[in-house]
Amino acid sequence: MKQIHLAVHFPGVNNATVWADPTAGSQIAFESFVHLARTAERGLFDFFFLAEGLRLREHRGRIHDLDVVGRPDTFTVLAALAGATDRIGLTGTINTTFNEPFEVARQFATLDHLSEGRAGWNIVTSSDAFTGANFRRGGFLDHADRYRRAEEFLAVARGFWDSWAADAVVADVDTGIYVDPSHIKTVEHSGPQFQVRGLATLPAGPQGRPVLLQAGDSDEGRTFGARHADAMFTLHGSLENGQRYYADVKARAAAAGRNPDELKVFPAATFVLGDTADEAAEKAEYIRRQQVSGPTAITMLEQVWGRDLSDYDPDGPLPDVEPTGDTSITQGRVRHGDPVALAHRYRERAAAEGLSIRELVIAVTSRQQFVGTATHIADEIDRYVQADACDGFIMVPHLNPHGLDEFVDQVVPLLQERGLYRAEYTGRTLREHLASD
Repeated sequence: MKQIHLAVHFPGVNNATVWADPTAGSQIAFESFVHLARTAERGLFDFFFLAEGLRLREHRGRIHDLDVVGRPDTFTVLAALAGATDRIGLTGTINTTFNEPFEVARQFATLDHLSEGRAGWNIVTSSDAFTGANFRRGGFLDHADRYRRAEEFLAVARGFWDSWAADAVVADVDTGIYVDPSHIKTVEHSGPQFQVRGLATLPAGPQGRPVLLQAGDSDEGRTFGARHADAMFTLHGSLENGQRYYADVKARAAAAGRNPDELKVFPAATFVLGDTADEAAEKAEYIRRQQVSGPTAITMLEQVWGRDLSDYDPDGPLPDVEPTGDTSITQGRVRHGDPVALAHRYRERAAAEGLSIRELVIAVTSRQQFVGTATHIADEIDRYVQADACDGFIMVPHLNPHGLDEFVDQVVPLLQERGLYRAEYTGRTLREHLASD
């Protein structure tokens, strides 16, 4: 019987967050990060996950409403949390397009030392010129080159992590502690993206290298993750889609010469708990309507149609006009597929299910959502894991910072009683958490 792995995503700026709810706290106050991380640690989660945004998103020339709270620096938050927590892994998203390998390698080695081996890097790529305008190089990278740069970036970073021998630091009672330069390798790399010759400024952290995570779902992204990642994130929510994704990336890992069991798969999942199934369903409907207001539904549809749809009624039918193909209406958001084909699928679903614009947007933007009593949610989580649709879940609470509390209080004990989930941390490092079965 497979053991279940759990992690938590800080619900900062995403469409699962109800940031305007009266009970919601600050998205950038340190106590919000501390409360969620400590709650997840109390629930013995593998890791706390922090996303990153390098530019505020815009829609029709205005800042997108989900970004009004701001996007704090990943390393600053995680380093502070290293002192506020004891065992939970601390993972953050850092972009390979707009950073340098030496700098990122040093920052993650520092975090690994500060946290005593709990650092994790979610590797992401970008060719977004809109985001790149915040940087000296701008949108310099062709879309086809984003994973080529990531491969080279990771190779150079690994060179820095691996450059200090275990006995490089020597304690000498006469001269004091010193570093033997002969035990530190110079990192030399010459490639299309990087020309590097230098030395790491500190030894590798307790894990040697940080745990590597990857969220790409393209063919290139899956191949990259299968070769390098310790864990992969996915939005494939249904059992059947999850099983296909799981089988695919595990097979790619095996083809790359890896043990597939060393690659963990984590879909993102929301949850709504109730004392009864009806109560939970009612709460879930209320939450989704908070997340997708009428104006928000129109905004999300405009991202597909590429045109102003403000004259349409969000509680009415989908637009009868075709998408323009114009992607400039929204800047800084990930786009998935051909807008004309996507609009066609939306119309088919709306017609088949009798959905309004708002109802359709609610339906198509819902992530894997567990709704029901604590027993039902524990059953469903176990069903997905045992059916090889995943190895566990990254839980995405809809409220910050207290949205995870009831899950830890009600669902985790049930998983423990069934022998499906750890009763205590057996290791100290994030890599050890992921390996525990």
